[in-house]
Amino acid sequence: MELQKGKGAAAAAASGAAGGGGGAGAGAPGGGRLLLSTSLDAKDELEERLERCMNIVTSMTTGVSEREANDALNAYVCKGPPQHEEICLGLFTLVLTEPAQAQKCYRDLALVSRDGMNIVLNKINQILMEKYLKLQDTCRTQLVWLVRELVKSGVLGADGVCMTFMKQIAGGDVTAKNIWLAESVLDILTEQREWVLKSSILIAMAVYTYLRLIVDHHGTAQLQALRQKEVDFCISLLRERFMECLMIGRDLVRLLQNVARIPEFELLWKDIIHNPQALSPQFTGILQLLQSRTSRKFLACRLTPDMETKLLFMTSRVRFGQQKRYQDWFQRQYLSTPDSQSLRCDLIRYICGVVHPSNEVLSSDILPRWAIIGWLLTTCTSNVAASNAKLALFYDWLFFSPDKDSIMNIEPAILVMHHSMKPHPAITATLLDFMCRIIPNFYPPLEGHVRQGVFSSLNHIVEKRVLAHLAPLFDNPKLDKELRAMLREKFPEFCSSPSPPVEVKIEEPVSMEMDNHMSDKDESCYDNAEAAFSDDEEDLNSKGKKREFRFHPIKETVVEEPVDITPYLDQLDESLRDKVLQLQKGSDTEAQCEVMQEIVDQVLEEDFDSEQLSVLASCLQELFKAHFRGEVLPEEVTEESLEESVGKPLYLIFRNLCQMQEDNSSFSLLLDLLSELYQKQPKIGYHLLYYLRASKAAAGKMNLYESFAQATQLGDLHTCLMMDMKACQEDDVRLLCHLTPSIYTEFPDETLRSGELLNMIVAVIDSAQLQELVCHVMMGNLVMFRKDSVLNILIQSLDWETFEQYCAWQLFLAHNIPLETIIPILQHLKYKEHPEALSCLLLQLRREKPSEEMVKMVLSRPCHPDDQFTTSILRHWCMKHDELLAEHIKSLLIKNNSLPRKRQSLRSSSSKLAQLTLEQILEHLDNLRLNLTNTKQNCMLLTLLGILWDAALAQIPLEPGKGQGQDQNPNFWEETVSSQMSNNFSPFLLPLVFSQTPILQALQHVQASCDEAHKMKFSDLFSLAEEYEDSSTKPPKSRRKAALSSPRSRKNATQPPNAEEESGSSSASEEEDTKPKPTKRKRKGSSAVGSDSD
Repeated sequence: MELQKGKGAAAAAASGAAGGGGGAGAGAPGGGRLLLSTSLDAKDELEERLERCMNIVTSMTTGVSEREANDALNAYVCKGPPQHEEICLGLFTLVLTEPAQAQKCYRDLALVSRDGMNIVLNKINQILMEKYLKLQDTCRTQLVWLVRELVKSGVLGADGVCMTFMKQIAGGDVTAKNIWLAESVLDILTEQREWVLKSSILIAMAVYTYLRLIVDHHGTAQLQALRQKEVDFCISLLRERFMECLMIGRDLVRLLQNVARIPEFELLWKDIIHNPQALSPQFTGILQLLQSRTSRKFLACRLTPDMETKLLFMTSRVRFGQQKRYQDWFQRQYLSTPDSQSLRCDLIRYICGVVHPSNEVLSSDILPRWAIIGWLLTTCTSNVAASNAKLALFYDWLFFSPDKDSIMNIEPAILVMHHSMKPHPAITATLLDFMCRIIPNFYPPLEGHVRQGVFSSLNHIVEKRVLAHLAPLFDNPKLDKELRAMLREKFPEFCSSPSPPVEVKIEEPVSMEMDNHMSDKDESCYDNAEAAFSDDEEDLNSKGKKREFRFHPIKETVVEEPVDITPYLDQLDESLRDKVLQLQKGSDTEAQCEVMQEIVDQVLEEDFDSEQLSVLASCLQELFKAHFRGEVLPEEVTEESLEESVGKPLYLIFRNLCQMQEDNSSFSLLLDLLSELYQKQPKIGYHLLYYLRASKAAAGKMNLYESFAQATQLGDLHTCLMMDMKACQEDDVRLLCHLTPSIYTEFPDETLRSGELLNMIVAVIDSAQLQELVCHVMMGNLVMFRKDSVLNILIQSLDWETFEQYCAWQLFLAHNIPLETIIPILQHLKYKEHPEALSCLLLQLRREKPSEEMVKMVLSRPCHPDDQFTTSILRHWCMKHDELLAEHIKSLLIKNNSLPRKRQSLRSSSSKLAQLTLEQILEHLDNLRLNLTNTKQNCMLLTLLGILWDAALAQIPLEPGKGQGQDQNPNFWEETVSSQMSNNFSPFLLPLVFSQTPILQALQHVQASCDEAHKMKFSDLFSLAEEYEDSSTKPPKSRRKAALSSPRSRKNATQPPNAEEESGSSSASEEEDTKPKPTKRKRKGSSAVGSDSD
């Protein structure tokens, strides 16, 4: 293989040997192709450009002496930067594609380069990051040779290229090409050790990379030799430059743990634990290392650019519920071999530490990080890999410090446990068990620090409202008793549902603005909440709770205390300072409004110093604290009360903003003031929304909020809107409901796709507020769902609490959206886990005429004895729309008539999840047949038929001329009664849908092609098709009689002569066959009617 010969080829080229690998360079089609491609691939733009540059250089140097060639190149370079770039790239391309000329071209490149090889370094990085996987083998070999030459020459920036090369070495991959690359880069770093020691970041990155790769390299003699070289390299750098390696942070300990049994590292561990000063005088011990967070650049360096691109695509572009095809591709590409088990730790650490989605992504239906991590955990096939993966997930928890670490690093682990509780309780249980056991076992001397780190993590999770409470997770009945007992022992603070006294204790130390008189007010809040909510609801509802939101200490106060703004006054101009003092001393609202208007006017003056905006905002925030406490919306909402509520002094800023043109400089200045206020008091956002909704002066000005959002540090409308609505939800639920119609109407692109916003609303509203929103929808004032996004939002709602789900479905049903839009949700619903959605969907389906897509989705549900969804809706449809249902079932039976059915690639997105099989359809139809046969009405009808049987036998008169037939057939009377009863009652005994010709034809078609096992399994169902087949060859009147006879008994019966007579009974109104038939004799012996009568 070319790569295995690569180093020899490069060495030959370096020594000027023309034959050393020269043939390989011309092996690609066209003589100098860089990238692998097929005849169907379009020409790569980068490759085209490099080949053009190479042709320019070739045209200037072919057929001339070396000196003339150098003069021509230098003359061309001097023309300008574009020509300089062309020559550098042309020589660079020749180095990659022509090994025999590599040494000469590199020498020319060093002579003509005017930027210290910067153009070449950038192009190498680009190729490594974007094109390496497509690069020809010869070009890869030459690229390594070129980097070695750059390092030898001490080119500034070559260390960055080396780090990019190391990023291309894949973890968990022991294929020949990957091993060659790992060894080649290691050789460069070993040979140029003095150069390596000059770069601290390169030392740390090389140690991190090869410590991780050592784990993969074992088994064969070649891998063992490479492993020993890696061990020697890492040990020498760790012992000589430990402080540079210390910048790696706590993940250095994790990697050293994986190699701790190797003798050299075992000795290193002894020094780290018992004699840290031997490594560096500044190193105090392992705790110093564990308390240092690992930088993102180290976590990212162990994923190849292709892996990183795919992961970032999944976490930013793929919708939740549609990720399977991408996960399957990723698993086939990178996780399918036994050696790839170790890669899962790299992926989990990368997702936790590097992939930090924006609030916009978090609030959308994009695939969340916890879902990818949950999938990675399920793909672990060895206990060691599973344990390492769990350690990677919880690693930042162990020494978590809110001041140094990010909530985003610990969020995935808690969400994996939370979201796996319903569908995969075993995953949640094993993670909780690991979290408990890692505390005493990670490093016993530091058990107290680990315990504090985990406790800080859990406390921070609750404070940041990643989860409102941990009790539903830690004390869940799905967990076994031993695990729950261990959780109660380790984390008693989080295992009980919060009660009002406990909440007060928790809130007090958290709030930095809590007044001295809060305890009395909290008690009164508790009383109000107690009247509104039951304890059970408080315990069960893990989302937003009204009582919980009323416990925020900064919400209300009993006594207003004078605020101290002295530190800010000294920083203000004298005139502005005087007005702020007047504002502070103002006794009534009207006087404060006048002073506030004067302040705004001064801010808008041309000579106003904009640097004072921040100080002014601090003063206003302190002076108007009372504006942000209590409920904003008046108790009685009228035009007068709304207008009065927006007469607060602070709202004068909003009023002035509404009176200005957006392109005015004064408009921008007021936005800057609001932005400064927003940083210091985030509640200003939803107060602005309320003003724009309530004030007559702001009519039609709701778009000002978008300008405000873009002026804030968030700089994004969606993020700002979600944060403001969340703050509003926590402070004033009535205001949230009041703002909802305006928010959805004015910002449809931000709201109609947001499951987060809908959850905010339904998590806190009561039944009266729900009814109010439904009325808004019905009157056309509010649209909360759109066809293109409603399905994803309803899928998200499946994880919500019961009342929240019912609210979401009530709001959906108030819209005029076709049910077919959301019918694919059936594929996500499980009868034990999603009863709320199933019941709502069932009640809506019963109002609809069945379409083929509906019937298909209904039949695609797995058959389970306890899941009555499919049978109940099919039974309803067959009573109301039997002919239409029969046509759809026939169509589906014909399409799926192959056992087993191969998975089809369906075009419609709604059908991608459908895994409909023929056996599934037959099972559902058989369940429907049994249900219709065994209903109470049919049982009552059979009893009635028995009574009529006895009465008829006693009353039918002997007719003249029938004596001979009666003597020959002793069963004449019973058969005569049976004949007449079958004509009158057989439509009731045979369910209507199964008497339809289409479904009987389809069953006949399926029966003819299926195997004996299925014929036996569904024999009763197929018997209907046999009856249809027999009756199709007889007069139409005989078909109803056939319904009462057994198909198998009819096949064995001998056919008598066809002799028919008219009945002489005066009560008879139809012509019937009175000649006894074998089917009737056989039927009498097995008739259910007869046996019931007996």
